[in-house]
Amino acid sequence: MRDLIRRIDSATPPGRDRAVDALRAVAILGVVLGHWLVTALISDSGTVQVASPLASLPGLTPVSWVFQTLAVFFLVGGQVGAKSYAAARAGGTTYRRWLGTRLGRLFRPVAAVLVVWTVAAVAMLASGVGLETLHTLLKLVLSPLWFLLVFAGLTAATPLVARLHPLWPLAVVLHVDLLRFGLGGPAPLGWINVAAGWLVPYCLGAAWARGALRGRTTGWVLLLGGAVATALLVLFAGYPASMVGVPGAAVSNLNPPTLAAVTFGLAQCGAALLLRGPLRRVLQRPAAWAAVALLNLSAMTVFLWHQTSMMAVTALGLLTGGHLTGLHTVPDGPGWILARLAWLPAFAAVLLLCWAAFRTYEQRRPCTSSRVVRQGRPARSEVAGRA
Repeated sequence: MRDLIRRIDSATPPGRDRAVDALRAVAILGVVLGHWLVTALISDSGTVQVASPLASLPGLTPVSWVFQTLAVFFLVGGQVGAKSYAAARAGGTTYRRWLGTRLGRLFRPVAAVLVVWTVAAVAMLASGVGLETLHTLLKLVLSPLWFLLVFAGLTAATPLVARLHPLWPLAVVLHVDLLRFGLGGPAPLGWINVAAGWLVPYCLGAAWARGALRGRTTGWVLLLGGAVATALLVLFAGYPASMVGVPGAAVSNLNPPTLAAVTFGLAQCGAALLLRGPLRRVLQRPAAWAAVALLNLSAMTVFLWHQTSMMAVTALGLLTGGHLTGLHTVPDGPGWILARLAWLPAFAAVLLLCWAAFRTYEQRRPCTSSRVVRQGRPARSEVAGRA
């Protein structure tokens, strides 16, 4: 292990901003842990349904503030996308080739998920699983794909939006919400915010790539301004306090994104910018950097298979013949919360198995720890995590 850590550290290009990789890792882990904590599968009259502790335990709302980290991912995506496109142009690479490289790593692991779950769906139908149960399971698996589609669209538009000021898409979100909630406009208008809302942090990331966000003042302005704006919207404009969807709620801040979700994302982006310096110092430690680098190599694999791992543990738990607390029971009390926390290592263990089975689809070719150790510096682009 020590040799592996040393090899990874020495194989990292000297000019690589390790804080960017750390922020990406934090964003992915935030989404994974958030889903594991607020998503429960319960059986009702032989049908599996999704329940959330946020519906019956509103005191858990702050959990959504910690683990809804999508804005940070789009911030990093904008920074890396704009930087890599500028480098590609300087090196004479065509837009088509650049985009193909960028999107290939996103959608190769998606193909693996779709194939496995197509086979699984056919097998479940053949074994008598009801359509409603199958719909619930497939929705959990496929719902994260909307995020990848939006991210892919923004990546493709990088040459057009790289110099767009974030205030422009923010103004679009503001006007859409004004029409929807203030003037009684049609609800489908909100889907405009799927692109406009996530374009705000993406444009901030592009500005970061241009060197426009170097000072700490910008970070503080975004953090404090976004936090105050979000608080005002929740307290006086009727927006939900939860930053994720809650079953049964009239309005979701995330589906589609609302102005409150975007201002909250601005606060998150401000915090991320302020953390750059401390993260860089921490990641000078080879062990810390090795963990971040290895996670970044399989970030999409972890993201795409984390719901499957939770469902697999839930299904295996049914073999015991009972309803296990925190796994099959209704999330309606502190006991469920404690039990769910105890189940997280089991979810992580199954996710590790999924990672071992499917990581090669993201990396295009195997990249095992032993291979990194053997190759050392020639494996530089792999152990550093492809940007």
